Amino acid sequence: MRIIKGLENYHKGRPLSLALGNFDGVHLGHQKLIKLNIRDAKERGTIAAALIFEPHPLRVLYPERTPRMLISTSRKIELFTLLGLEMVIQTPFTLEIARLIPEYFARHVLHETLGVASVSVGFNYTFGHKGAGTPETLKHLGEEIGFAVNVVPPVMVGEQVVSSTLVRQALEAGDIDWAYKLLGYWPMLEGEVIEGERRGGKIGFPTANLKIDEDLIVPGEGVYAAKALVRGEVHNAVVNIGKKPTFHNTYPVTVEAYILDFHRIIYGETIRLYFLKRIRGEMKFSGAEQLVAQIHQDVTQAQRVLADTRFRAF
Repeated sequence: MRIIKGLENYHKGRPLSLALGNFDGVHLGHQKLIKLNIRDAKERGTIAAALIFEPHPLRVLYPERTPRMLISTSRKIELFTLLGLEMVIQTPFTLEIARLIPEYFARHVLHETLGVASVSVGFNYTFGHKGAGTPETLKHLGEEIGFAVNVVPPVMVGEQVVSSTLVRQALEAGDIDWAYKLLGYWPMLEGEVIEGERRGGKIGFPTANLKIDEDLIVPGEGVYAAKALVRGEVHNAVVNIGKKPTFHNTYPVTVEAYILDFHRIIYGETIRLYFLKRIRGEMKFSGAEQLVAQIHQDVTQAQRVLADTRFRAF
């Protein structure tokens, strides 16, 4: 995977077949678009690439309306690589970019700067000032300027159109099964292991507390069966997301993982948690003894879930 940071750093060579979009989550709809783009590139003998703007346009235009992202940019690029893209052009989204009219974007960015042979977009793709450009606009401009346009229809799961918003709602509700069906892979959080209150070790269940990027969405509060990727090895885990109501009246939401049969010190290391199922919601207990009894039940239930679930990272 070749990563170009900034449009100004791209130098035209072999023409591009370019996927356009934000691709938050790289869900099933995005995957269909990327695969179509790769197939198109093979047929044309072009480079299969994607253009992504960072940060999310809403963060620049309407910061108060910006949702938390499903995945980080690095994870997005990782998924692009696994799907088979050859290049990602990552460029800042600015007010100047937002003010470009659709024709200027198509002619000066796509044609003159990037030299696209074709572009692939989703059915609801918008571009240009105030989102004035639509797939139909892009098709018309492509015919006029000289590049092909592929428009990918909506991908349905059941009666629902797959979207990043739908995935976000599923995760907020702790509905991992539904999120998995929309994404096509298990939801994942990645973070640095930081020092917590050390209470888990005292009650026999030492946990790894993760520092999560505040821009990323965290599944709803509760207890989850999960897989933990630590130092390249996959382990079973029980993850608690919540505010520790047994010990605090008010407390920030934390993500802590009890990694089964794991006894190494990993402070300062980055680990991944893949969520497979929500076992229960967060509960307040009368004290440590009642909490420990419940954790034993959680571990048993999680082990059953993990034994019965086929796992792959993507």
